[in-house]
Amino acid sequence: MKSITYNSDHLGAISSGLCILHCVATPLLFFSKAQSALICCHETPVWWQSFNYFFIIVSFLAVYNSVLNSSNNFIKVLLSGFWVLLCLLILNEQFEIMPFSEFYTYLLAFSLGFLHIYNLKYCRCKDDDCCAQK
Repeated sequence: MKSITYNSDHLGAISSGLCILHCVATPLLFFSKAQSALICCHETPVWWQSFNYFFIIVSFLAVYNSVLNSSNNFIKVLLSGFWVLLCLLILNEQFEIMPFSEFYTYLLAFSLGFLHIYNLKYCRCKDDDCCAQK
């Protein structure tokens, strides 16, 4: 678990990137499947949907540990807030509560990745004199 703490921003940036690829690949995969079979099944396979929950869990761990080790309170709030919004959008998409454009999911996933990279470069605690919470 200690390696997650030290590499949480790397994990978060990679997770965000993979999440974006997953979101972009979904319509392409099902469009190509529908074209090749000439039969479109509207349902997404369970194994593919399970990636959504995997990304929620991995990104939560990354955000949680990044928030603990960040020295910038504004970045902490943005990381936490964007994660909550992304989680709500993914759950909303799963349960089809309200229609939202996929653009917002992409934007939040990209923003989380950017925040992790920014936090890694400018806001990480280097020693015990850091102003971040212990």
